[in-house]
Amino acid sequence: MTYTRGRVVNDADAHTMETQNWLAPYLEGEYKEMYSEVYSKREGGERITKMIDMAKARKSDPEARAKALENPIEGAKGWLGYGGFDKEERIEALDWLGFQSQLVFPTFGLGAITRAATDDQRYAAARALNRAQQDFCDADPRLECVAFAPLDDPQRALEEARFAIERGAAAVMFSAGPAGNKSPGHPDFDPFWQLLQDRQIPFMLHIGPGTKTQPGKFKNNGRERAPDLHGGGENLRFPDFLCLWYAPQEFLTAMIYDGVFQSFPGLRGGVIESGAGWVPEFLRMLDHGWHSFNRTDPYLQALDLMPSEYIKRAVRFTPFPNEDVGRMIRDSSPELYMFSSDYPHPEGTKDPLGKFEASLAGFDDEVQDMFFRTNYDHMMFREHAAVAVAAE
Repeated sequence: MTYTRGRVVNDADAHTMETQNWLAPYLEGEYKEMYSEVYSKREGGERITKMIDMAKARKSDPEARAKALENPIEGAKGWLGYGGFDKEERIEALDWLGFQSQLVFPTFGLGAITRAATDDQRYAAARALNRAQQDFCDADPRLECVAFAPLDDPQRALEEARFAIERGAAAVMFSAGPAGNKSPGHPDFDPFWQLLQDRQIPFMLHIGPGTKTQPGKFKNNGRERAPDLHGGGENLRFPDFLCLWYAPQEFLTAMIYDGVFQSFPGLRGGVIESGAGWVPEFLRMLDHGWHSFNRTDPYLQALDLMPSEYIKRAVRFTPFPNEDVGRMIRDSSPELYMFSSDYPHPEGTKDPLGKFEASLAGFDDEVQDMFFRTNYDHMMFREHAAVAVAAE
């Protein structure tokens, strides 16, 4: 019996825990030296590499490996998580978990992109990371690779997205902040959105790039900075957590106001690991804003749907396991929310399935199936897959 106990579940958020040389095999020339190591000493590189070495040693110890596979969701997380960076282990972990699909995001490998000083560095790092992630996900069809395409340069973003999609990427991620020095709704990005729509590839906004928006001056509180969540991937702290949804709200508002969702009605996407308790009120505020400003704003007058209707059509969200997803559904719509494990990050908790099932108690099978399976299928342009599974 798997962790899912026969329930068909798609996992909308999982991760790799990159090794020190994760990018190196995919780099050339000056970039090979620049990004040869993912972790610096300042980032706790020595501590991290020790954990990676411990996980690698487990591979040749059948007893330790069997013990780790007894219950991966409750066991060690982060770099010590079963299948955090080892492809064979991840396949075994998926067999135990029982997820039908698992959307796989990078973790610390994004640092090389976000720290880049030039576009050449940025896109070289993105190319290496996308190749590394795809290589990991090619190990099993259940592993769905999320590529990263920086939007700083519209043409290069388009080229990187096309490269990744042609090699198997199932989704394309970018920062939830401004697209370089432009709105994501700037006409320069129309070819990018057209590509995603035509190829039926969803976009992803995820905790990390662009989401930790707490202004630096607020961090100047005269005290030492608190430790982060040990073993997690985002260096997340309490003040960051309370700001996670600001950037996605700004990004999605721009996508509505600038007419992207109207011009590309087939576009779909996900807002991942940024919580979802804020979504019902966000939808209300979008429509409230439309009623307040549409009499004088020609761009609002040109919209063919209410703002909240674009979100319901195009975007899906992953609540945190400790959020009350049942309340969100009652306060908005059941098609908006999806299951996620965050495996092997500790933020996903030791029993995300159980927590979400408890929150959904009282809802009928159809609503529960939407949360655990078919809302993901919709986001991934796979309604036909949902129908096929149901028929079986």
